[in-house]
Amino acid sequence: MEFIIEEPDKKIGQEIKANWDRLAKPLDGLGEFEGLLARIGAILGSPEIDIAKKAVIVMCADNGVVAEGISQSGQEITAAVTENLGKRNTSVCKMAKAVGAEIFPVDIGVNTDRIFPGVISRKVKKGTNDFLLKPAMSEREAMQAVRVGMELVKECKEAGYTLLGTGEMGIGNTTTSTALASILLNLEPEAVTGRGAGLDDSGLKRKVDVITKAKEMYGRCADNPLKLLQSIGGLDIAGLVGVYIGGAVYGIPVVADGVIATVAALIAVKLQPEINDYIIVSHQGKE
Repeated sequence: MEFIIEEPDKKIGQEIKANWDRLAKPLDGLGEFEGLLARIGAILGSPEIDIAKKAVIVMCADNGVVAEGISQSGQEITAAVTENLGKRNTSVCKMAKAVGAEIFPVDIGVNTDRIFPGVISRKVKKGTNDFLLKPAMSEREAMQAVRVGMELVKECKEAGYTLLGTGEMGIGNTTTSTALASILLNLEPEAVTGRGAGLDDSGLKRKVDVITKAKEMYGRCADNPLKLLQSIGGLDIAGLVGVYIGGAVYGIPVVADGVIATVAALIAVKLQPEINDYIIVSHQGKE
């Protein structure tokens, strides 16, 4: 799987940085902000940076591994939050509104037949399989989910959006993402597994055990990111992998926010390192 990705325009990036240096202020007085804007301008191909039209793509999907007792909540919560995303009645919607960003919630794999008003319906399947019993997805399903993300970025590009953020919703997705990170980065499950939305000690132990088993079952796929993604999931992560690929292919900077979205970024970069030039990591969270 390889895509044609042009390198961001370094000359434009240098021009933007030089413009900052000519201002009456200490050199690099605004810290990383100056370099960040230079990166965005290089990606967009213009020293006149306009990020007024921006959006957050939120991938919503269920994860079959919930059957292993790794979450304090059931899959009905995924549907409930997806519904509220459609109503623009969640914290991310309020924050996006404050900065003038639109929210595009996407049902890529919520385990229900319901249609959510205000949510883009691109369902690949109604949740993934329990990956301890069999691979989370088929190869076709994984590729379909990646294509969904790419197509959404293409649509955003055609509509004039110049900056995209990433989000996700899916009970159990801290387990899928942590299992992926543990294998891709060769880290011990105990060292990287967190409590998710608030597991108690026994719940955390179950989660670590599940991720340990996942590493035993699928660790051989560490050098094959797509096979690993297909094996462990989830559909939300696969969709976000497509968003990062799309950002690089169509020339839009994409902000990675949170551990799940950042694991998706890791998979995309392992598929094709040049994609990293188009990803902006929002912050260093505790994960």
